Amino acid sequence: MATASGDEYRAVYVVIVDDTATTMTITGGVARITLNRPDNRNALSRELVTSLWRHMDAALDDPAARVIVLTGSGNTFCAGADLKEQRAPAAGGDAPPPTPGLPALMTRVHESPKPVVGRINGHALAGGLGLAASCDLSIAAESATMGFTEVRIGVAPAIISVVCLPKMRIADATELFLTGERIPAARAAEVGLINRAVPDDQLDAAVDELVGKLLLGGPIALGKCKELLWRVPKMERAEAFDWAAEYSAALFRSPEGQEGLKAFAERRKPSWLES
Repeated sequence: MATASGDEYRAVYVVIVDDTATTMTITGGVARITLNRPDNRNALSRELVTSLWRHMDAALDDPAARVIVLTGSGNTFCAGADLKEQRAPAAGGDAPPPTPGLPALMTRVHESPKPVVGRINGHALAGGLGLAASCDLSIAAESATMGFTEVRIGVAPAIISVVCLPKMRIADATELFLTGERIPAARAAEVGLINRAVPDDQLDAAVDELVGKLLLGGPIALGKCKELLWRVPKMERAEAFDWAAEYSAALFRSPEGQEGLKAFAERRKPSWLES
């Protein structure tokens, strides 16, 4: 299931971890992956990125997981890059490069054939905000704050701009990139970085409701819908209509499409809801 870009980064993962930097459970068709370094505000250390990559792999490969939920432990979703790790001198005396594999990780989340829902339990800053924006759908606790804080330590949100800019108006992106201001979750929803903010005590209910809606869709169809979202906007209109016509016809002919049509005609649940 790996994309070509993901495969290119596999060789970078040289850190040996026991996979406790993130944890995963699979129940009821849902893989729940938790960033599990609250003492470090779930910062994107090499250990955590590698562990998250491995659990994403496991969730994508397991047919029992039809939807993936990504969240954090403690009061922070993800504080961005591990700055202590970034400051640590390498063997040659220079600072190490940015966390290996982060572009591939965000690509893997973004292009996952299974929907990825962000349960943004707390603050999402810098790279953590990029990770939240990589998710297909994200719901945040109202108490969470978010921001592109990179400029305030003398750098820029370069890598995460690739996934964040397509979701934002350029006016909003300009303001937030240049000021480095932290904004409440409700404002992050207004600018398109997440879907919505809810009262903290309603976060689980809102995420569960959204996941329940996703589970109603055909497992393959969900991935095909995601593909439409990132393919069609890159095409000219005539090209898009030609491509989409063939794409649609193939889906109607597919086993899942035929099962859906048959279930509709017979007024019963499709097979993916009976398993």
